[in-house]
Amino acid sequence: MKRRPNQSDPSPWRRRTLLGFWLAISSLICARAIQIQGVQASHWRELAENQHEREGEVPAERGWVMDSGGLPLAFSQERFIVSVVPRELRDPAKAAVLLTSSLGISSSKAVEVASNGKPWNVIPGRYPPTVREALGEVRGIHLKREFQRYHPYGDLARGVLGVVLDNEGTGGIEQAFEEILRGIPGREVVARNNMGQTIPGNRYVLEPPKSGGNIVLTLDMDLQEIARQALEESILETKARGGDVLVTIPNTGEILALVSIRDGKTASLSAINTPYEPGSTFKPFTVSGLIENDLASLEDTVDVENGTWTVAGRTLHDVHSEGRMSIADALRVSSNVGIAKAASRMSARIQYETLRDFGFGTPTGIQIPGEVGGTLRKPERWSSQSPASLAIGYEVSVTPLQMAMAYGALANGGRLMQPLLVKEIRGSDGSLKEQFEPHMVRQVIPEEIARRIGGVLVDVVEDGTGTSAQLGTFQVAGKSGTTRLYSPEGGYESGAYWSSFVGFFPAEDPQLVVFVKLERPEGAYYGGAVAAPVTRATMQAALAASGKHIDRTRLVQSGKFAESLATSAPSAAFVNRELDFPTEGLDEPEMPVGMGLASGGTASERISVPPLAGVPLRIAVRRLHGMGLRVSNTHGGAILGTEPGPGMQMVRGDTIALIVRPRTNRD
Repeated sequence: MKRRPNQSDPSPWRRRTLLGFWLAISSLICARAIQIQGVQASHWRELAENQHEREGEVPAERGWVMDSGGLPLAFSQERFIVSVVPRELRDPAKAAVLLTSSLGISSSKAVEVASNGKPWNVIPGRYPPTVREALGEVRGIHLKREFQRYHPYGDLARGVLGVVLDNEGTGGIEQAFEEILRGIPGREVVARNNMGQTIPGNRYVLEPPKSGGNIVLTLDMDLQEIARQALEESILETKARGGDVLVTIPNTGEILALVSIRDGKTASLSAINTPYEPGSTFKPFTVSGLIENDLASLEDTVDVENGTWTVAGRTLHDVHSEGRMSIADALRVSSNVGIAKAASRMSARIQYETLRDFGFGTPTGIQIPGEVGGTLRKPERWSSQSPASLAIGYEVSVTPLQMAMAYGALANGGRLMQPLLVKEIRGSDGSLKEQFEPHMVRQVIPEEIARRIGGVLVDVVEDGTGTSAQLGTFQVAGKSGTTRLYSPEGGYESGAYWSSFVGFFPAEDPQLVVFVKLERPEGAYYGGAVAAPVTRATMQAALAASGKHIDRTRLVQSGKFAESLATSAPSAAFVNRELDFPTEGLDEPEMPVGMGLASGGTASERISVPPLAGVPLRIAVRRLHGMGLRVSNTHGGAILGTEPGPGMQMVRGDTIALIVRPRTNRD
């Protein structure tokens, strides 16, 4: 029987077509596989490797911050992170010995990291550059370079300097000059594992880093140390909460020392960011405005009404009672009534503009962040009591820096200078990139008026409320202030005070301005009693310091000598008068005349030269100045003797020469 063809079977041509199609597809697949595995193998390997490589930064060495003499205040030091890859070590035992001797780790730890089965081990710690020579060429040991910030003087100028966190400056100079200090990071390619962690080795530098520039400050670390020591001793003695000391050059605005301490911490910058009511240290500016605008002279008299005067419902008090006195005497004895009544001759506009011209109510422009401008309200916001309050340093808030700059204008002939903290910017190679010159903001008052006000401030120190600031060798001009602490929440706090003193010396040729303020001193709180001695101690130590900022030739030759420390001639009416401590109002009194802490003899007393051979230079100079003798030849090494010699008789104001052994490299 003949079989009938199956209708579902494909025809031979159809079968051949399908077979050819599948063969073609198979050929294409095989060809692609060969291409991937062969021709493009290197390309795909590169892509796979790139998944484990990342481009990163090579840290640049941060620039240095130095004082005016080139002493390093902040610098970055090279440190290394050490990693070990056991499988790469040729001799694990020898490597362990090197790790122990170079890093100081225990031998057991060194053996463990050199022989365990981990892909790599990071040894805790940061190690000095010496490890590079010891371990840098050892196969299997890898070093990663970084930088750590160091401060050789500890926290001596920490508030000014700021800090570096995560290689970025925060606060102070570090923040203000971040772009210059940080340098330019380099670029490198590093290997990473599947977890994204860097694998030691296989590090390729694409572009080397460029070190940051260096900042040279006007600070003198000798004077900075002097100021801090004087402030710390006063805080300890008075149990104050904190305080500020500034030392500036009036002719240039250079800041030689800036110390702020609050609650035992020196990282504070309260000298530029914590305003306070200045009290009587403000009075010279009131008097300057009166004279500048031809509204009064120093010889004009004012009725102080026996030390009590009520204006616009507020009663002002003095610690003494008088009838009439000159404006000069009112400033000398710090009469609240006398100064406030004299100020009533000024219009609100003149009073405001005078204070504004001295720099109050606006930032000084210091070269670090965080400065505040204080508060000086415009006249349209004044009350009827405001003119009298402002005249004696209330209803206004200022910073210590503003006060130092304003007194600098009184000392330098009436020129308000912008504070200068950064002197130079230098490249990493030491080359000069930029130099900052002194800048006069404005001529506030004529030179003659500044000179006359300075003369009254000399009287304040010699026989007024500032006798505790007297130097035995040079005339000092200055003013004290005492004000109650004020808080917006609770108003004026009973028993809590700001005590301050601002002085410059020598009065006839001012070279330094010294500002001192104490917060919440216990017991005695008058500025003349607690702040003025800090000013004196700072000035005495500055005279004994070796810094070049004081022209000692000019000092030795300058002006007349203050004849006596104890026999200054205060008016008899003010001596030994019982203190009147007011319980209400803004008019805290100054320390009465005759209450100074200075002591000493008369100019006619003979002084025996002490033996000083072998005594440290600074101690010897301070001792001689304290005796009322001027000193020359304060530079050099060890003291060999004096001219005149020990036991010779001298008179206060005479000059004694120190004979010193020249410094050697070993001194």
